[in-house]
Parts: sequence; structure tokens; C-alpha cells
Amino acid sequence: MVSAPHAPLQLVVGLGNPGAAYTGTRHNVGFMALEQLAAAPGVRFRSQAKLHGLLADLGQGATRLRLLMPQTFMNESGRSIRAALDWFGLEPSQLLLIVDDMDLPLGRLRLRASGGTGGHNGLRSTIAHLGTQDIPRLRIGIGAPATDPEERKARTVSHVLGRFQAAEQPLLQEVLSEVVTGVERIQRLGLERAGNRLNSFQASGGASVATDLPPPR
Repeated sequence: MVSAPHAPLQLVVGLGNPGAAYTGTRHNVGFMALEQLAAAPGVRFRSQAKLHGLLADLGQGATRLRLLMPQTFMNESGRSIRAALDWFGLEPSQLLLIVDDMDLPLGRLRLRASGGTGGHNGLRSTIAHLGTQDIPRLRIGIGAPATDPEERKARTVSHVLGRFQAAEQPLLQEVLSEVVTGVERIQRLGLERAGNRLNSFQASGGASVATDLPPPR
């Protein structure tokens, strides 16, 4: 369950690796989510050297969001995020981090107000640079390469740096659409209420079974 005070969302950060070699890989699903958010007319990412990333503005006034893609490579993501928070005068509670998660199957999402690294280098860097684990994060499932622990470990790098298969694209697009809706819900309702839907979401490659009810306990 998400439990944190409702802080106004100001900055959405998608994690990934820069460069054409990493485009479309599972580890870059955070970048994909931001690209989906930025699909509105007139929204464009621009390089911001002082933030070590690409920045876009989405919306205006009270609902304005800043979208950040760190260009530091995954292991140094926290450096870009720290610079952005300092530049805009924001607190970690006003941030939403979008990150891939191998422990979740493709088609599932998890929204949390805080937590550890889960073995993710981008989260590890962010927590180190921000000095707190209280960082709202939306984890996007990318599936695991194997169930056997040794095989999974051996295949992790090739899996996360591999691209989604053609058969997975309908699920992926459904997930990314739900992320866009979820970000709007977080802005409007706060983390806990938005989490009721996001954490019960299950993409089906055609029909969603997401509800506004909490998932079964």
C-alpha cells in the first residue's frame, strides 16, 4: 500500500541509457514512458547541460510537469536528478521516478512512496545522491529471463539490454498508456488513491482489467 502525504507532483523522471544502441530496450522503459507522456502537440525534449539530461515541459500553470531523461547512463542517474531538484527547488516527495523492474511480469505496475533499490543501479544511484529512500517510484514490469536463480543471474544483462519482442508490443503499449493515465491520477488524487488503480492494473494485450479498487490482500 502506498502511504505518504500528498505532495504536488512537479517532476517525472524516466530512467534509461542514452544513445541509439539502447533505444527500445527493456532497461529503457522509463524513457519510453516519458516519450509517451510527451506525445502531446508542442511538447519537445531539449538538452539541458546543467541537469545532465533532456528536459520537456508538459502542461501549464498548476498542472505543469517537468519531464526529465537523465543522459548520465543508468548507474549515474542520481546525479541528474539531484541537479534537477536543486535547480527547480523541489523536494524528493515532488518527484516520480519511472523505472523498469525485472521482478514484475510485463503488464504489471507498482507504485510506491519509498523503498530500497531492489538491485536496480538507477535506484541505487538516485537514493545515494538524494540521501533518502523516500522517493516515489512507479515500477514497470519487464519480466525475468528465467525462474532458476543461477540462470536468471547469468542472463540478466542480456535480458535488460535486449529489446521487447514483437509479441510483447501490445502489452507494452497498453502499459505505457496506463502510465500516462496514472501520472494524471497522481497529480489529481495523490499517490495512495492513484496507487489503488495502478497496483491492480493487469494488461492483457487488448483489454485491461484495472479497477479503482484496492488489490486483494
